[in-house]
Amino acid sequence: MDSEAIIEKFNLQKKSQTNSPLKDVNYRIKLLKRLYKNIKLMQKEIFEALKMDLNKSEVESYMCEVGLVLNEISFMLKHIRNYSKPKKVATPLAQFRAESYKLACPYGTVLIISPWNYPFMLSVEPLVDALSAGNSIVLKPSEFSPNVSNVLEKLISQTFLPSEASVVLGGKEECSLLLDQDFDYIFYTGSTRVGEIVMKKAAEHFTPVTLEMGGKSPCIVDETANISLAAKRIVFGKFLNAGQTCVAPDYILCSSKIRDKLIKELCRQIVLQYSTDPLRNPSYPRMVNEKQFDSMLGFVTKDNLIFGGKANKNSLKIEPTILNSDFESPEMKEEIFGPILPIISFENIDEAIFRVNSLTKPLALYIFSSSVSVQEKVINSCDFGGGCINDTIIHIASSRLGFGGLKQSGIGGYHGKVGFDTFTHYKSIVDKKTWLDLPMRYQPYSKLKYKLIKMFLK
Repeated sequence: MDSEAIIEKFNLQKKSQTNSPLKDVNYRIKLLKRLYKNIKLMQKEIFEALKMDLNKSEVESYMCEVGLVLNEISFMLKHIRNYSKPKKVATPLAQFRAESYKLACPYGTVLIISPWNYPFMLSVEPLVDALSAGNSIVLKPSEFSPNVSNVLEKLISQTFLPSEASVVLGGKEECSLLLDQDFDYIFYTGSTRVGEIVMKKAAEHFTPVTLEMGGKSPCIVDETANISLAAKRIVFGKFLNAGQTCVAPDYILCSSKIRDKLIKELCRQIVLQYSTDPLRNPSYPRMVNEKQFDSMLGFVTKDNLIFGGKANKNSLKIEPTILNSDFESPEMKEEIFGPILPIISFENIDEAIFRVNSLTKPLALYIFSSSVSVQEKVINSCDFGGGCINDTIIHIASSRLGFGGLKQSGIGGYHGKVGFDTFTHYKSIVDKKTWLDLPMRYQPYSKLKYKLIKMFLK
């Protein structure tokens, strides 16, 4: 898309802010219902696009993309009126007689930059939250999932006026041009490297940001865990979307006492869930491109391979793979974004906690244990965005739980009420009545006024 058209999209939304119908909650409800309806009507196109870009099955596409978006819209439709109401708060006695309240207001024009791994869900879900709060949106989807990006452009153009929401297609140049504009809020999902660029560009305009990134999310398994169930849930969470999930377990830290048993169960579950030949499984997703394919295979050697490791460059598929690792291995130096699962042993839970905390703060953490004291110790001792006890990734699927990281894994969050708050500026208002005016704050000051002030302010 040429630069003039991009700037025109931005300027149109900026000019429409003062009298924007999006400030009317009834109008927002109308748009959310229209978006819900159009997603349902375009489901087949969305599924086909996800199949072409990532080889996602219809079941996985609905469960992890379309269904989650529809659920977020349904949640917002139930709660948007309450979220949008002015919220009264107590007024200090010193301000008698007055009323105080918080007024929910949109930031204005929001830029959403979305990634390729869940290209529909991670584009539309933050859009739903931003729209619910009354903002207009410019959406920049990833160039690495072009078929979904084209469907998104069609969906948005059929649902909204250009002054309400629009899509900008393209790559780095288009993204860079958008970041040069004075948006009122920026919401970014992607790598930490690009997140740093986004934050620097936002700082030029003092624009607030939400950054949803990733990191090396640990999965701790102690000797008291239900090993068969743990393996089943780890395999599901790790190899969903062929491991291209920001909250996938990045590596396993397991007690040396159950290491062999856990590996055996992990291998069994991979076969049960993906067959003896995952490369021929039509429902098994592929790497998004050749670069990602080569990057993942670079971690696999004859010396560290425990299970899997086969690949097909024509289909860009890599088998679910388990590696014998340590903290000095190449695969432990960066986030793994594919079906490669390192496994490392520990002797006691304190060692595991120390190892987790020696790395950057992860987006997610998972602890499998039957010991409540161990569960609590890990959850309270480690810093991470969110996670699960005795399961993986499902914490992101609730509109009643905020989702986000901290420091290198992210800034801010969204989903449900947290998402509404993210895209909302709360104005603090005091409505002071005119029939009474306490004189103590006015000069000339006296000992009596000082005494009265000290009575109120203590």
